[in-house]
Amino acid sequence: MSRPYTVTLIPGDGIGPEVTAAAVRVLTATGIPFEWETHQAGASAIGEHGTPLPPLVLHRSVNVELRKQLDLYANLRPVQSLPGVKSRYEGVDLVVVRENTEDLYSGLEHVVVPGVVESLKIITEKASTRIARFAFDYSRTHARQKVSAVHKANIMKLSDGLFLDCCRKVAKEYADVAYDEIIVDNACMQLVLDPSRFDVMLLENLYGDIVSDLCAGFVGGLGMTPGANIGLSGAVFEAVHGSAPDIAGKNLANPVALILSGALMLDHLGEHDAAERVRRAVRAVLAEGKKLTRDLGGTAGTTEIAEAIASRV
Repeated sequence: MSRPYTVTLIPGDGIGPEVTAAAVRVLTATGIPFEWETHQAGASAIGEHGTPLPPLVLHRSVNVELRKQLDLYANLRPVQSLPGVKSRYEGVDLVVVRENTEDLYSGLEHVVVPGVVESLKIITEKASTRIARFAFDYSRTHARQKVSAVHKANIMKLSDGLFLDCCRKVAKEYADVAYDEIIVDNACMQLVLDPSRFDVMLLENLYGDIVSDLCAGFVGGLGMTPGANIGLSGAVFEAVHGSAPDIAGKNLANPVALILSGALMLDHLGEHDAAERVRRAVRAVLAEGKKLTRDLGGTAGTTEIAEAIASRV
């Protein structure tokens, strides 16, 4: 057997421990060896450590914010229709690639005068180029046909203009992947009219945050959508939904998003066969419809759907 993969496991708050246990159960069923290093973060860590993000949670070389200090610059959100999940669309299959480190999320705000606040939108050539290259590399590796850069350069000519310039330069290096551009408000309308118009969507931080949640709505919501934050030297895989404290500890939470995020982790590790087995198992359980959580119209608990998926891996 191959050497175990060491994975930092952060159960988090609310339903986090329950859906995390479900994901671990399914990933263990793949037969891939893991060594789980469990750490607390969030509200549960404040009482013990006095901070929601203790230094021990992070890689030794960093000690501040997770995404920034690990430089997890690419947020990856595949959005695919799943069998047995009611939604307004069928056959959705697109990928949202979001720049994860700058834009208005840089947090540079100040009061100009009382009643007037200024927020600075930061767009750099470095960040724009590397997220564009990530999107094109992903497209080539996963046999995707087109990258669509989403922007508002008609208004923000300098910031979004720089983003587009970088995207265009990178696009020239990938003659095998089609490239187009679309203004963000039009992109949202086109998405709602026909999601199949898009393949890989490439966005700055704020637009990507909004559009990725919009796209999740096409396939049943955030509870069905996996997420990954990827950098050059590390990656974090997470469910993108909230902690749902109202159902915490009741064995009601839907673990599918985190289980599918685990499949993304397997892909990242090069364990593509195991990743596909997890995805096939999820689809089989959803299609069968016998072990579904309450939000999916069933009566099964978190542990029951996890066991059903694990048994098919």
